[in-house]
Amino acid sequence: MLEAGARAPNLELETLEGGRFELAEQLSRGSVALVFFKISCPTCQFTLPFLERLYASAQKGGPALFGVSQDKPEATRDFSQHFGIRFPVILDKAEEKFPASNAYRITNVPSLFLIEADGRIAWALNGFHKQELEELGKRFGRSPFLQDEHLPASRPG
Repeated sequence: MLEAGARAPNLELETLEGGRFELAEQLSRGSVALVFFKISCPTCQFTLPFLERLYASAQKGGPALFGVSQDKPEATRDFSQHFGIRFPVILDKAEEKFPASNAYRITNVPSLFLIEADGRIAWALNGFHKQELEELGKRFGRSPFLQDEHLPASRPG
């Protein structure tokens, strides 16, 4: 997996809604957070709803947040609806040999990256790590966790 300090490979992929996503274009507007996931991954199912809480903050000037699904569009739509995911999702298609996952050297999911406007990866994380996600939340101006939630410190991806 690419680490903080590396240059983020540009991505040009289809969105779940049928549009096009280009990372370079998004970075021209500011920093971007990417979360790579698979719908069958229990840690993804656990983590993405917490990231959804950050999405509202992204609309108010924080980093833009995008999911990168390794699954087919219909299954990804069902997953998003079931888990209340509203942030935009781009498709890393198996029939195209997972170009985004390969470019970012993804071995496990969820894998998260915060990419600065200059194209450098500022932060990278694999799996669920509460303290690291709290740090990411500071960039969004909001914690992904509620005060009364009792959560494990980590869960591997």
